[in-house]
Amino acid sequence: MSAVKKKGLGKGLSALFGDIEKNLKSPQTSSNKLQIADIERNKYQPRNFFDEEKLSELSKSIKENGIIQPIAVRPNKYKPGKYELIAGERRWLAAQRAGMNEVPAIILNVDDQKSLEIAIVENIQRQDLNIIEEARGYEKLVKEFGYNHEKISKFMSKSRSHISNTLRLLSLPNDVIGLLEEGIISAGQARPLIGMANASEVAENITKRNLSSREVEALTRKKVKNKSIKIDDPNISFLKNELESRLGLSVEIINKKNNSGKVIIKYKSLDQFDIITKLLKD
Repeated sequence: MSAVKKKGLGKGLSALFGDIEKNLKSPQTSSNKLQIADIERNKYQPRNFFDEEKLSELSKSIKENGIIQPIAVRPNKYKPGKYELIAGERRWLAAQRAGMNEVPAIILNVDDQKSLEIAIVENIQRQDLNIIEEARGYEKLVKEFGYNHEKISKFMSKSRSHISNTLRLLSLPNDVIGLLEEGIISAGQARPLIGMANASEVAENITKRNLSSREVEALTRKKVKNKSIKIDDPNISFLKNELESRLGLSVEIINKKNNSGKVIIKYKSLDQFDIITKLLKD
């Protein structure tokens, strides 16, 4: 069996798993039926939300037809005889609901980094991650494995601006992030709110008035103009945008007439502060 590679995703599961048929002959990889009770959730799984209706549908299908595509696991190094999920959590959960005691599984010997990479790619290929789960997956690659935005961009075969803009969403207030996670507002509606002191208030206005992404952009531009927060020098504006793209954080540049000034990098959590300090040390 070979993994299906979805167009637009650089490495894809086929590259991360390698050629499964070939690997099955390797002592590093094996195919088995494992007891569901011996499998635990992947601590690096970026996905937190599951559509209950779709999960029930999958459970019914599994009850009737079984599991066609095996899940992927790795040995739990802290619990001999136990395994940790790498990919296929929906199938694992649905199999439990279907009353199954065991599931077909491919056992891979991979480290934490590779486990996270596979989990992110598998979910994004299936379009199962919401934008915040995607952002937190990228954040783990940055914080725990030293990835920069360029490396994530190449690995995921997505633009660097997409990676940076996605990570910047994590700087929004928790209530706005919650709206994104629940799908009440989109990333396009939320991005203009990044760095705004009244982001929560504007987000509430978006939901009440059902504003489109373009209407939100126009609204936020108007608010910025009314507060006279403006950078006239196009070179400074370019540098500001470049820094925000690279850091994934809100940046303010104050440039005086004598070309002295200051650069302010804004953060809203200790995690973001850690990212800044790491970048300054590198």
